[in-house]
Amino acid sequence: MARTIRPHGADADDALIGDALERASRETFTADPPRTLQGQINYLLRQLGTAKAVAAELGVTADSVNRYRRGARKNPPKHIADRIKDAVRSRWQPRIRQRARRRAAATSGMTVEFRAQFGYTAPVGTTDEMRLRLLTLHLPPEYATRLFDAQTGTNGENPNEVLAEAAQTLYFQTDSETGGARAQDLEVEITNIDYIAARY
Repeated sequence: MARTIRPHGADADDALIGDALERASRETFTADPPRTLQGQINYLLRQLGTAKAVAAELGVTADSVNRYRRGARKNPPKHIADRIKDAVRSRWQPRIRQRARRRAAATSGMTVEFRAQFGYTAPVGTTDEMRLRLLTLHLPPEYATRLFDAQTGTNGENPNEVLAEAAQTLYFQTDSETGGARAQDLEVEITNIDYIAARY
């Protein structure tokens, strides 16, 4: 299961959800991306076209890119090596990842595990005290589609709102044992996600 951990705020929550979905997409690879520095740089050069474009992506100079490509420099600083790896993995096997997303959106859905603070509004009023919970939800295709669309900004929703609605409907308003309805008037808000993992 792909994982990412970071705290605080609605925008940060949206970013965390998007990051978890991106990491999950990388678990659908059918072949490993290049592992050597030269292989990674050559792949990025094929994808981006020029050393200048690769340099802009990585935050280094074009001369550094060419040294990495030639093997004249083999050990970039760790933060640069991490950027190189991430840039490669974010572009690797796009058709495979798109196929997996389409399958999740059409038939299989996705599983999301996350820990966050939950607040609740009910007919009797609002529960002011936010409670920290760890939930594992299987999102059916409808919610998977909405979450993907929210991630890409194509449906006008925020990822945090979609996930909160999914938790509200699938966990708080549905009896896990009987599948029956419960707490139908409960509204759920999620804040401060500090851990999230996704799989599809």
